[in-house]
Amino acid sequence: MVLCKYTCFERQNGRTARSVKRDFGMGLFETAWSYIRLMSIIDIIDIAIVAFAIYKIITYAKGTRVSQLLKGIVILLVVMQVSAFLQLNAVNYILKNLMQIGLLALIVVFQPELRRMLESVGTRGWGLSFLSRGGDGGENAETLAVIEHVCKAAAKMSEAHVGALIVFERQTYLQDIAKSGTRLDAKPSEELLQNIFYPKAPLHDGAAIISGNMIAAAGCILPLSQQRGINKELGTRHRAALGASETSDAVVVVVSEETGMISFAQKGVLTRGLDSPALSDKLQSALLKPTEANTKKDFWDFFKPKKKKEDNVKDE
Repeated sequence: MVLCKYTCFERQNGRTARSVKRDFGMGLFETAWSYIRLMSIIDIIDIAIVAFAIYKIITYAKGTRVSQLLKGIVILLVVMQVSAFLQLNAVNYILKNLMQIGLLALIVVFQPELRRMLESVGTRGWGLSFLSRGGDGGENAETLAVIEHVCKAAAKMSEAHVGALIVFERQTYLQDIAKSGTRLDAKPSEELLQNIFYPKAPLHDGAAIISGNMIAAAGCILPLSQQRGINKELGTRHRAALGASETSDAVVVVVSEETGMISFAQKGVLTRGLDSPALSDKLQSALLKPTEANTKKDFWDFFKPKKKKEDNVKDE
């Protein structure tokens, strides 16, 4: 009799628990659905823009000092909310004031990273390259001619162990860097590039800036990379190449004076040990404007997940 009562009680409790779970799930679904029904197209666009901005900020911050900053801010916000819930008034008061004062301090400490991020807003680095129009055949032909001259000059200087640093301007203007050198506005050629970087030439120590398929300036000073853990074998020339590719969307060709090795820097990643054909492929991929077909392909590639960047130095 007791066993029968216990069994009936257990069944009744089981049904009650299941019904509570079902009612809770239905109530949650109905609440969510009621909010979704109230949403308009403008609300969806608004949410999509915010989500895109957050995604780009996280993508930019990954692997930099900013990522540690974001983690610290999230932890502080969680602790602040927990302290408010548990009525830890002293802790909550300190954290609130710390967040207000700390915001100004963070702007000062992370000024280079914030400046770099804001500079990239106007470039195609925010993933909107598919919105640009297809390239002009004539302009691509000029760019191909410049790439050929640079690759031939790089191969010759590599054989002779002549150091070189050549920066290709893209969407981010490099006028400030060009002003640090000597203005040339000369048409690129294999011979001119070799003369610029001839060891006894007055402009050989700096970088040459190529803008609009012209050598805009030479002997320019580039910002050095602030990355930690860079290979100690890399000298100032390679660090400058990394620095230029980190602070802008420029691509940089480097020829090592010590080893004669040709390297290519883009988006803070240095690819070493290139020959002339491999360098040409890298430059064409970075500099040639997309055709109409490639523009459509970029649209769908935008929605594909990005590959994880493993290291800032790669060997071919």
